[in-house]
Amino acid sequence: MKPIVSIIMGSTSDLPVMEKACQFLNEMAVPFEVNALSAHRTPEQVEAFAKGAASRGVKVIIAAAGMAAALPGVIAANTVLPVVGVPVKGMLDGLDALLSIVQMPPGIPVATVGVNQAVNAAILACEIIALHDEETAVKMADYKASLCKKIDKANADLAQIKYEFKTN
Repeated sequence: MKPIVSIIMGSTSDLPVMEKACQFLNEMAVPFEVNALSAHRTPEQVEAFAKGAASRGVKVIIAAAGMAAALPGVIAANTVLPVVGVPVKGMLDGLDALLSIVQMPPGIPVATVGVNQAVNAAILACEIIALHDEETAVKMADYKASLCKKIDKANADLAQIKYEFKTN
């Protein structure tokens, strides 16, 4: 089994956040890999990883970044694959990481999800893969339908709560 999604983080301190992406990809049966690479401490390895990812069969890269938040941008600069950045809460509640990832120069886009929202990065990666993989497309359609069912159940539960002046 070869990975089609690669999850990269600057250090294993990001793993508690990125675990949600791993869990979602695993539930969707999408082969993935997880590695720690640092844009500042291992720049040559990051460049080699990014330049070689497509030839290894990777279709989407999810890159976590906190603090200086350079990793997603450095990866995007060295590959034509879509890169999804996950800002990790650290300093300034993750706002610094979010802004660093979002403010990429023209020609080096990084799709960016909310702070610590690794699961959304995995969902986006699956949606990208679903463009050319019918099995993943069906799984994603089922997943989206399950979200609707959760809200329907929430409304049914809310309907059971009684207040003197509640009208529904």
